[in-house]
Amino acid sequence: MTYRVCFVCTGNICRSPIAEVVFRARVAEAGLDSLVEVDSAGTGGWHEGDGADPRTVAVLEENGYATGHTARQFQPSWFSRLDLVVALDSGHLGALRRLAPTEEDARKVRLLRSYDPAAGADLDVPDPYYGGADGFEECLEMVEAASTGLLAAVRADVEGRVA
Repeated sequence: MTYRVCFVCTGNICRSPIAEVVFRARVAEAGLDSLVEVDSAGTGGWHEGDGADPRTVAVLEENGYATGHTARQFQPSWFSRLDLVVALDSGHLGALRRLAPTEEDARKVRLLRSYDPAAGADLDVPDPYYGGADGFEECLEMVEAASTGLLAAVRADVEGRVA
């Protein structure tokens, strides 16, 4: 049974594609790619059908990640097939929990940086869209830092299903 994770930001062209690509790489490195499916979406549909922001693509490629992305908008009906919905900031967290059809679905929504014990109190990944390349690099660093804890949590959930 496949474990499904969806990363969500605002437009699905910056933060959530970075998280999707990085986490998919971590899942593959851990040998879990046959058990875990990773994708992403946006809370809004402004960029639906577009590729990732060129700065997103650049920072991923510069750091050795494979790219290829088409933006889409998160749909409430997806909750039934998802195991974990990972919000990139507290605004997304609130929006997704309001979209959740049930309390059980709302409990599937978590903040990405909650998986990074070094994150401190501010668990938001800042939106790099209106800034320069350094914002995209900072986003990548935050995503990579949280991916270790997220992978451990997903691995425990997957192993709990198999046991």
